Amino acid sequence: MIVGTAGHIDHGKTALVRALTGIDTDRLKEEKARGITIDLGFAYWPQDNGDVIGFVDVPGHERFVHTMVAGAGGIDLVMLVVAADDAIKPQTREHLAIIDLLGINRGIIVLSKADLADEERRATAADQIRTLLMGTKLANSLILPVSSITGEGMEVLKAYLRGEALVQKKRNTEGLFRFSVDRSFTLTGAGTIVTGTVLSGSVSVGDQTVVSPSGRAARVRSIHAQSRPSVRGAVGQRCALNIVGEGISRDAVTRGDMLLTPELHAPTDRIDVSLRIMASEKKSVGQWYPVRLHHAAVEVGARIVLLDDEPISPGGRAFVQLVLDKPIAVTSQDAFILRDTSAQRTVGGGRFIDLRAPARHRRGCERRAQILALAQEEPVEAMRCLSAVPPHFFDLSAFARDRAMRLEDAESIAEGLGLMRLVAGHARLVLERECWLSFESNLIGDLKKYHAENPDLQGIGFERLRLQSEPRLPVAGFRAALHALIAAGRIKVEGSWIHLPEHEVRLSSDEEHLWQSLQPLLSGEERFRPPRVRDIAGHLGGSEEEIRALCKLLSRLGQLDEIAHDHFFLRSTVAEMVGIIQQLALDVPGEQFTAAQFRDKVLNGRKVAIQILEFFDRHGVTLRRGDLRRINKHRLDLFREARLEDIQGGEASLVGRPDFKSGWGCETVLGGFDSHSLPPSSPSAAKRRA
Repeated sequence: MIVGTAGHIDHGKTALVRALTGIDTDRLKEEKARGITIDLGFAYWPQDNGDVIGFVDVPGHERFVHTMVAGAGGIDLVMLVVAADDAIKPQTREHLAIIDLLGINRGIIVLSKADLADEERRATAADQIRTLLMGTKLANSLILPVSSITGEGMEVLKAYLRGEALVQKKRNTEGLFRFSVDRSFTLTGAGTIVTGTVLSGSVSVGDQTVVSPSGRAARVRSIHAQSRPSVRGAVGQRCALNIVGEGISRDAVTRGDMLLTPELHAPTDRIDVSLRIMASEKKSVGQWYPVRLHHAAVEVGARIVLLDDEPISPGGRAFVQLVLDKPIAVTSQDAFILRDTSAQRTVGGGRFIDLRAPARHRRGCERRAQILALAQEEPVEAMRCLSAVPPHFFDLSAFARDRAMRLEDAESIAEGLGLMRLVAGHARLVLERECWLSFESNLIGDLKKYHAENPDLQGIGFERLRLQSEPRLPVAGFRAALHALIAAGRIKVEGSWIHLPEHEVRLSSDEEHLWQSLQPLLSGEERFRPPRVRDIAGHLGGSEEEIRALCKLLSRLGQLDEIAHDHFFLRSTVAEMVGIIQQLALDVPGEQFTAAQFRDKVLNGRKVAIQILEFFDRHGVTLRRGDLRRINKHRLDLFREARLEDIQGGEASLVGRPDFKSGWGCETVLGGFDSHSLPPSSPSAAKRRA
């Protein structure tokens, strides 16, 4: 059990801890010289049953309240110390407010320096304390007169603390490891030592961790838990960890950092929170109000963004968004404190709700419903509510990470709620089963309608279908949904197109015969410089219009690509050229290449090479700056033949994607890549069958 002291300066907190443990928590020279606590002090009280009660002694001076907040973040029970001869003082009130805002509901009121007050003075102080405690979480706490000098009340206090330690609830160690660093130093022969409180989970010697928000990797070499050597540190314990790793030093790990299980490293600088403003505030809190955010040992500047129209009145509560000056590592449902920028007073406090809060569309009804769902403290209720509000799906892996839960535990809850799960890479999308059935029905209906309106087209592109589907899933989730529907035999993917299994577009016998004659002209050694439509017509002795119409059709079926007007390349050749520019970029300095370098690789003329590169520019495969181009790694699979496993991988064709510079090709085309691929008007089209 961790016990924290709180109270006004010079009310005897440090003396009380020394009387209980025999340890002087004032470790700094300045503290001893001035007789006040400036930084956090720690002491440990071993028990006969092998347990250790830890004490966090926090400073009481108003200038050091931010340090008090750092110490209060991980305590189980608070001793609010009030001097019997001095009674209630300003920091008594502020410390009590902080305790209440942090949700600490176990405590005892120690009426210290009892030897300096008579019975009447003690009774008056006790009455003042009871009045102050009214309406707080410590309202029914025991008030105990104690003297560190005479020993009055010390045995009763010790018995009380031992009893509370015995009934201390066993903390859940199944969560993922989080450790709040409040001190970092170097120990000769050991290296970097960090001290702090384990906020969740556990850590063992040899474990790999991450220092967040910096992201440095660190291995735990040794552990002291509750001031004893140990092979394991668990939630609720004060620990000193000896950590090693590249870049790990005393200066690289500072107060306010978090030591985390690697999968929890996802710092944030924009958080939706529930906020309660102190009743003692003299003015309402308005839009973009500046504050200092305190969470565990971290302190950072922040601005309050109101999610409602009206300012928050003193004593009021509201959902707001905090925009931070820099990212920090926190967990949903953690408590926090807000103080004014001059560090003179506590403004309010509350709990973190959504660590991935949006910068836009943050005030609508749908967003409010999501915040209310995420505000549920219990994960099972939060999941139930979140799946019941628009858009009726969420990323389970992100939900688990932001609550420091194991993914398997979150999946077990989702299964118990009967939620549908879609695996999309590292993401786990979950949605209500009724929502999934509606999504499936709508998607099948969209495909049927599309096939009825376009019987001669092979199917619809990935992105176009995603954008018209309800609910509109993110790209990774939609890809996973398609994978599930393919596995169930409800849809098919061929080339770049998605269609129903029963829908099939075939060439007529005349078109098939012409294609057999045309295909050899576009393949083989001449594949990088195929003939144009007029040259093909001259070679085969056919009509330009007929050949052009066939090439347009094959382009929309994903077998050809129109690089330039009347200049068609096999899709396999285009995919091969993508591989060539990918390798070319790796072979040249700065991964930027010229048209001449590409021309030499495909042994083509400059004009055709430039036309090919401009085609890739339009589709975002290459990005041009002056005479140089570089590849866009996110679009390299655009012209690759789609396979079942690709539905989990790269994105399929994005129909109608405009040229990123000129806007060329911004018109959406039925089934094609760009506005060159217009639907053919051929008499033979009527002879095709679906």
